[in-house]
Amino acid sequence: MIRVVINGETRTLAEEVSIDELVRSLGAGPTGVAVALNDEVVARSAWGARRLGDGDRVEVLGAMQGG
Repeated sequence: MIRVVINGETRTLAEEVSIDELVRSLGAGPTGVAVALNDEVVARSAWGARRLGDGDRVEVLGAMQGG
């Protein structure tokens, strides 16, 4: 089990997951979303390869429209 902080909330995961798997489990689609891992933005093309580890901090941000 690993512990990660996702958008400020500590969560326990059964195993390491990729950023792509995490985003999908949160119900967010891959478009209109940006992810920062430990304060570094991760390119969408790297989401499948980047695995979360114990103590990682993740911010999942969705695009907003406004006027």
